[in-house]
Amino acid sequence: MQDKPEKRSRQQVYTLLVQIGRKKGDGLPEGSTGAALMVYASGVDEAEAVRETVAILKQADTAPLDVTGYGTLDERLAQGHEIDDEERALMGRALAENAVIVAQMTPFFPGDGDDAQAAR
Repeated sequence: MQDKPEKRSRQQVYTLLVQIGRKKGDGLPEGSTGAALMVYASGVDEAEAVRETVAILKQADTAPLDVTGYGTLDERLAQGHEIDDEERALMGRALAENAVIVAQMTPFFPGDGDDAQAAR
């Protein structure tokens, strides 16, 4: 019997900030111009995590516009980010379930100082 080396991809969880625009049936609050979503997504690399996130958000009738990656847990810790137990638990769940988890949604409204849509 030959020992074959295991070919396993090492899944990691990436923290992503996704800006979404408006689309009919998107579920965003009335009057909002879009939203920012804080997402934890698993993938073998950040590019895969982004692709999976965008695909799932499109299936959910949202209109992803831009994705910013903040890296893995280890990368974020190395950058000095403070990560609480709740956030770690959500990251663990994303890894265990090989999932995309939306942890927070912040809608944008006309006149908001951070309204990314007003600049477009």
